[in-house]
Formats: sequence, structure tokens, C-alpha cells
Amino acid sequence: MTACAIEGGSAGAAATADPEAEPEPEEPGELAGADGSGLLPESTAAGQADEENGEAGEAEETEASPTGAAARSDADAPPPPGGFTLTADGAYAARLTAAPGPPGERAWYPERWTLDGPEPYAVPLPLDQPEEPDSEVAPLADGRVLIRRRVADRQMFSLLYPTGPGTGELLLGAVGCAEMTLLPPSPDGRCVYALAAGEDHASVWLVAGGAFGPEEVARIPGRCSGGVWLDRAGRMLALDRQEPGGGPVKAVAVDLGRQGEVTPLLQIAPGSDDRLLLADPDSGLLLLRSDAPGHDRLGWGVLGSCLPVRFPECLRLADVAVTPFAVQPGQMLTPESCAVALRIDGAPGSWVGVWRPAGRQLHQFAAPLGWVPGAGYWSRDGVLRLPYANGATPCGVALLDAPEDVEPSSATGRTGRGEGGGEPSAADAAPVVCKPVPLGQAPLHGAARPD
Repeated sequence: MTACAIEGGSAGAAATADPEAEPEPEEPGELAGADGSGLLPESTAAGQADEENGEAGEAEETEASPTGAAARSDADAPPPPGGFTLTADGAYAARLTAAPGPPGERAWYPERWTLDGPEPYAVPLPLDQPEEPDSEVAPLADGRVLIRRRVADRQMFSLLYPTGPGTGELLLGAVGCAEMTLLPPSPDGRCVYALAAGEDHASVWLVAGGAFGPEEVARIPGRCSGGVWLDRAGRMLALDRQEPGGGPVKAVAVDLGRQGEVTPLLQIAPGSDDRLLLADPDSGLLLLRSDAPGHDRLGWGVLGSCLPVRFPECLRLADVAVTPFAVQPGQMLTPESCAVALRIDGAPGSWVGVWRPAGRQLHQFAAPLGWVPGAGYWSRDGVLRLPYANGATPCGVALLDAPEDVEPSSATGRTGRGEGGGEPSAADAAPVVCKPVPLGQAPLHGAARPD
């Protein structure tokens, strides 16, 4: 694997799943600290998993499905191939979008969204040649957008920024690697890393923010995937790793400040696959997926805690996939009170769930029309912002206040809201929509941004 640097540049309202009467299932495994100093007991969870499965057979589960408002799609605006990527603070976002044209001849180009002002607005960043659909983009805190392009068996990296009526491009360099994936933007806002996964090892590359172009900063034995930041400094990175000889997948912490030193992070049961999905550096809340209970379940724990991992029954929905995508920041030392946003995917489409560890209730909402599933971020005061784009609104953000958890009624055993079932209703109040202003009228925010 080689790298070269290039200098210079060229031009619905909530419906709540019923909380279970039984306590949440727990697993005896514990969470290591980010430095690997936590306890990692080797005891198995098989006995407790069997007990949980027996209780789950008696528990009443709520099947969720969206209404027509959540399942609608905009045929004129195809989903971007590379998804929608936000900076850690939610100030900027980037995506690939398509110019109008026949479905088989769409010209893809990067687009940057500014989200930290009074109104959101988008800036197109096209170059002379359209981008390939497998390109990836990631925003930086200064408003520039990193793009990864695959050219033959090499990965090319550039920074794009608006300049006058056109788009400026700063070439960063290339990595001699056939496959590479961008990791989530670093919390420091300056750096972007990429993961190159091989057969017997994986490499973490600093592809933006370094002094001399792309640089390999860590090499980890085994097959790696995922990528979750554990701190605000952008030093501790969690990856899901399988040992070179095979075996279960376990999340590990990689210290980029110590030449990629690897320490265990999740060890729930010796033979279980334990993957980290999200982490909140402020509270230490971890969202994970594990088959330690006998089958894949969403669970939560606290970084460095001696308390067992819990697998909430309210997150176990029939015939849908539930995936967390954002955690409320700023809840210091109170991980149980953090609001968590979840993407819920079923046959009718995708919609939004909100859940707190302390509440044990899943609130469900219809998503705004044109929402890129899994895109969103929380404010510290508990407002979920969901970016969306459709034929009527090319750049918008829907605002959703985190609902309060309601205690079950002693008479009915159901919550005060959503008594008629667990489906989000289009007739109820939808998330507040923050519509954009025209780009020419959009104010500039912050300092020294290349707008």
C-alpha cells in the first residue's frame, strides 16, 4: 500500500411502544474503558440469554409501521449514492446529488449544506466532470468538503470549496489501495480518516488535516469495519475487529495518539459478536449490537462502567430494523437521560424513533418527506434536527423536540400517548419544518469560511 502527496491546487406525532413489566435483560459482560483498563470478564451469557428468550416469548411486542406520510418518496429526487455526512457539531453536511436528467444519465456532483445558521442553505460544488456514484464526501468545520474518488486501483483525495461562481479544488494526494471507506469526520473538525480493510490487517489513514498528504497512522491486525469516535479530541477510535484467524467480531479501541495501539472495548460473552454503533463522549453512553442474548439485539452500556449491558425490550420490534444514528450531547455523567434517535426501516419505508435508556419507551414519528434515512443530529437541549430535500424544498431541516417519557397507566397498562397502537400518525402534529431561504439572501456565519 503506497501513498503520494500532491502540492498545490486547482481552480407524525409520537406513538410509544408499551414498556415491559419485566426488568430489561442484562448481560454479565462489562465495558472496558477507552484505554482498555476496564474489566473484561470471560463468563458466558448463555444461561441468562436462555432465561431472556423464555420471557420474550411471553412478552407482548409492538409491531410498528409508518403511515403514508412517512413512506412517501420523491421520484424526482433519487437518494444520493454516498449518503449524507454531517460534521460532529452538525454545522455542515455534504452529500452527492444528481442534476436533472434521465435516470440512467444522471450527473452526480457534491453539495455542501450549511446548517448552523437561522436557515439552512445548500451550495453546489460541481467540477467540469461529473463524479462517479461510488465517490464519498465528508464536510470539514471550515466549510470545505473532502471527496474520495476511486481511479483504477488508487484512491484520490481532494478538498472542494466554493469560489466565486465556480468550485475550487485542492488536491491532497493518493493512496495505492483498491478499496477504502471514509470514517465519520473527526470531532476536531479538521481531520478526516479513511479505513482500508485487508485480508489480515486494516489500515487507518489520515487523508485530510495532515501536513504531507495522506498518511497511514495505524495498522490493526485482523479484519476491521465500523468506526465510532470515543472522545472529543479525535484520538480514540473504535473499530469492529475480527482476529486474523477468524472468530467473533469484537469492538476495540484504537489510540491514534500512540501509533494505533489497540485495546479491547467490548467483551460481552466469549463467543458473541459485539459491535459498537454509537458513542457519546460527554456522558459515555454506548449503543451496541450483540448476539450474546442468543440473537442480534440492540443494547446500551456506559464506557468504563462495571454495570452490565442492557438489551431493552422496547427496541425489539417485529418485522423492522432499528438502527441508532444520533445521541443527545452535553448530558455530562447522566447517560440514562440522553435522547437517542433511531432509524426504523420496514416494508413501507423508513421513519424515526426516539428513546432514552431511563424511559424504556420508544416514541415513533413520521419522517419528513425527502429525509435521507439515518441523517440527523441533536442539540444539547434535546431538539432533533432532520435534514431533508424534496421537489418543493431543496434544502430543509425538520425540528423535533424529544418527547417526555410517560409512566404507564395503572388502569390500562399503557402509556398516556399512543393508546390506539404503536404507529406514527400522519394526522398528528408533524415535526416543525425549518425552510431555507434563497442562497443569495443567506447570511454568513462564523469566521473565515470559504462561502
